[in-house]
Amino acid sequence: MNASNITEITQALGLQAKAASAHMAKAPAAIKNRALLRLAALLRENTEALQKDNAKDLDRAVAAGLAAPMVDRLKLTPKVLGTCAQGCEQLAAMADVIGEIIGMKQQPSGIRVGQMRVPIGVFGMIFESRPNVTIEAASLSIKSGNACILRGGSEAIESNKALAKLVQQALRESGLPADAVQLVQITDREVVGQLIAMPQYVDVIIPRGGKGLIERISRDAKVPVIKHLDGNCHTYVDDPCDIAMAVKVADNAKTNKYSPCNATEGLLVARGVAEEFLPLIGRIYADKGVEMRCDPKALAILQGNLPLAPANPTQNATNSGANLVLASEQDWYEEYLAPIISVKVVEGLDEAIAHINQYSSHHTDAILTRDHMHAQRFLREVDSASVMVNASTRFADGFEFGLGAEIGISTDKFHARGPVGIEGLTSLKYVVLGEGEVRA
Repeated sequence: MNASNITEITQALGLQAKAASAHMAKAPAAIKNRALLRLAALLRENTEALQKDNAKDLDRAVAAGLAAPMVDRLKLTPKVLGTCAQGCEQLAAMADVIGEIIGMKQQPSGIRVGQMRVPIGVFGMIFESRPNVTIEAASLSIKSGNACILRGGSEAIESNKALAKLVQQALRESGLPADAVQLVQITDREVVGQLIAMPQYVDVIIPRGGKGLIERISRDAKVPVIKHLDGNCHTYVDDPCDIAMAVKVADNAKTNKYSPCNATEGLLVARGVAEEFLPLIGRIYADKGVEMRCDPKALAILQGNLPLAPANPTQNATNSGANLVLASEQDWYEEYLAPIISVKVVEGLDEAIAHINQYSSHHTDAILTRDHMHAQRFLREVDSASVMVNASTRFADGFEFGLGAEIGISTDKFHARGPVGIEGLTSLKYVVLGEGEVRA
């Protein structure tokens, strides 16, 4: 397809989304909720048909030699589709925030000033792999009164088309414009370049995928981007702390699942508890095959207390001892997304905060402590989108935060920060109420 045709397609998508956004912004909550409930019903009614479309993507992915974990992400199982439907129903049950007025205050002049929550307008979402993101993005867009243009990965094109068709059916049957949710139907990568350079139509871009995709969009976009590049999250074990609790949380934060962006990648341990804590967590990590990349102090403690893995283990060896490596400077910056963790002994709270603010990606960082003042300082001084006390970093998630769903996680400082739910897809405008006041 030539460049002029791609330009025509993206311009048409933009025009249609802009027109639809005006209708969505004024749609009553009951109508938006009706669309969400209808979408949930359609997903359940069409589970078998959706799996047939999904099978085309899966067959093509296997034939192309796509890695097994990537193929698994593409699957629209009945459980996945059921979860999507449930998410739509949960959003429908949530209060509508559009039109909400907050902070209304009387001024000396007699006017009252507050802020009203309104939709952003049109957002573009560019994502890879998981086709269920089509439903997550569409449902959040509907609930927040926005219009959206979705561009999924070529590997899931048939699944995404089938899902988008159901979304538009639900919108039409509920009295809302079908163009409120549009899927880019072609897989040409030039579409992305066009979509992120249309400020006249698109108000914000949300990329959800690999680091390369997000870096490209951040570099080339001519509209604001809600993004995060890395999830280099930390857990700091403080002195004093409940050692048993710290072991449990540090284990979960790393090994609950290795691939999410909220998994802990760096473990910091206060010198006062290191001799007691590190051998305990080290044994757990060793048993689970987690490689520990340590500073000299942590390495000395762990080497002195744990049986070491053989220099040349067999390929599938398990429980064969601790895999300990001396950390490099780069390890402190690293998002592993794998059974690897950096480990460092720090003098205490000040060094832990300094380390996190220097090396973290400002996604999610946690302190495990029994000292209330240390907890308060950590909350105030750690410059991250989510900061936690005595909890696993794996909780940094829109559903776990009670947002109903999330469209992604933002490590930006402006507008949305942390898990982006309904409110993250809205803006605030000032409203002024008066009774004929004039300025002196």
